Amino acid sequence: MLGKHRYKLLLALVLASAIWFAQPIYLFYAYRGKAPMPPFGLQDIPEDNQSHQVLYTPIYQNAGDEAIAILQRHKTQINAPAISAAVAIDCELAWAGAVGWADISSRSPATPQTQFRIGSTSKALTATGLARLVDSGTIDLDTPISEYIKPLPNPDWSDITPRQLACHMSGLPHYKENTDLLGLYRSMSLQTGFQDVNDALSMFDGSELLFEPGSGFSYSSYGTVLQSAAMQAVSQKPFLEIIREQVLQPLAMESTMTETEAKATGRLATFYWNDEGRQQRAKPWRAVDLSHRLAGGGFISTSSDLAKLGSAYLDDNYISPKTRVTFWTPQALPDGSVNHQEYALGWRVQLRNPEDPETVRNANHGGVSRGAQSCLMILPESQTVIAVNINSNTEDFWAFAGVGRQLADLFNGFKTHSESE
Repeated sequence: MLGKHRYKLLLALVLASAIWFAQPIYLFYAYRGKAPMPPFGLQDIPEDNQSHQVLYTPIYQNAGDEAIAILQRHKTQINAPAISAAVAIDCELAWAGAVGWADISSRSPATPQTQFRIGSTSKALTATGLARLVDSGTIDLDTPISEYIKPLPNPDWSDITPRQLACHMSGLPHYKENTDLLGLYRSMSLQTGFQDVNDALSMFDGSELLFEPGSGFSYSSYGTVLQSAAMQAVSQKPFLEIIREQVLQPLAMESTMTETEAKATGRLATFYWNDEGRQQRAKPWRAVDLSHRLAGGGFISTSSDLAKLGSAYLDDNYISPKTRVTFWTPQALPDGSVNHQEYALGWRVQLRNPEDPETVRNANHGGVSRGAQSCLMILPESQTVIAVNINSNTEDFWAFAGVGRQLADLFNGFKTHSESE
């Protein structure tokens, strides 16, 4: 009889362990629309949208009012709880606005100060820190990282350079291509926290490379994480300290930080699942820890802070013209063709003349995170920067981000009119 009880207890423990192990994997697929979503917790997205705006330049008063109307319509079209945007012109903030709800349950309105997960837009932030280290002579883009990180966790990384990490030509895997099984599990469960970027390398240091470094292109957030470790090693400072000293403090980006820090501000949005915008109901996203991907997809920010970041690239005193050209030149593959994403160093860049790297039509980066999306676009010819954020997801990224071009056209129209008067 005693043996039978022990057997039942052991079986119960095995089943409990299996459920504990499998639950975050099931939720990973459910929140991605690959498995049925548990029906509880859904809330109606309020139709009576709150709106707030900050006008930095008086000539854009009418543009600001129209921009709020555009955001109202766009928010409704994509079923987002909240949408935030900011516009900077001639290296100065011109306007910032927000529509909807930072948190539905408490009816807390979104404002220009509301903080969002910015996903892979974090790569542009990290690239900016790297550009500053290049300008100061601290790091060389074409020196193998084995000269900086000693010892390397994976000897296959020895010949990888910071340039290859920044332009996704290192051969490192993205999340789903990771063959480090423990790291793959952790990237799906999203319950493991990391205080240091070197520790986060354990997420993928057992994975195979997809190809020989420099021989191909494959987008990899883990490549940006390894880039942050190289920055930390060469500077002999924590990665976050580098970003604060080189980017956040000089640009007065006071709302850009880790999610742990943002939780203490009282301004962090609640992030929602709404079946990629297919329904007018939403539920808070499951609790996740994104610290393992900080440099490549884990930062928190506001649209205004991102507009400041973009504007910095138009300031020769912040980033030298030579380094800007380097970071805004789409990288070529061994056969001479440009990679299919027109990816430069930390930015996707469209040139008017592919033979002339100074004919930049736009430089941009987008981000898709858990219950959030972000887009930052720089239009050098009109000296305009646009940033947009939401606290939900859309099936088609540009169904969300396309509003940025509308805002650019709107504010540039008012700028042109005022200059002609």
